[in-house]
Amino acid sequence: MKRIAPAAERNRQPILEVLAQVLPDTGTVLEIASGTGMHAAYFAEYLPRLRWQPSDPSPEAIESITGWVSEAKRDNLYAPLSLDVRSRPWPVSGAEAVLCINMLHIAPWEAAVALFEGSSNLLGSGTPLVTYGPYRMHGKHTAPSNEAFDLSLRSRNPSWGVRDLEELSDLARQTGFRLDKRFEMPANNMTLVWLREA
Repeated sequence: MKRIAPAAERNRQPILEVLAQVLPDTGTVLEIASGTGMHAAYFAEYLPRLRWQPSDPSPEAIESITGWVSEAKRDNLYAPLSLDVRSRPWPVSGAEAVLCINMLHIAPWEAAVALFEGSSNLLGSGTPLVTYGPYRMHGKHTAPSNEAFDLSLRSRNPSWGVRDLEELSDLARQTGFRLDKRFEMPANNMTLVWLREA
């Protein structure tokens, strides 16, 4: 049964506008932690030259994504994969981009490490890993609402929390990426474009 996420309805158009600028013209986009599947269905419709491969580790999410895929009936939107970034190898033979929306802060740090390491193994030189969500800069929150959100996340699970851009940049360097572009987004979020280096 497909689910609806109000946040995905709000942010899908601003994210789409960025993706239209930073993704390759053609190829496969692997979406990590696709959640409801709303984003994949929306992006596949408006960026039809790209092939969209949604994924998620949650059986409930897989069920919802399957519902969105079935309703969309698009040749460029594939059935979801059961994929936990921390489990190797990923069940994907190749991709021209990786997209990860709103996962890094609702997962332990080792999931961030696994996302960059797995993407490094999958992507070729010059191809993007795109992440979206709230971030800290220089150890400080960019808005009071993000600070409150961070406290809420850590109260639910001490291993969760809004990640620091500098820490992610260090991780990126260690795994063969560099931060190429940063887009300010509504609701104090950012879209970050990490390019795989040679």
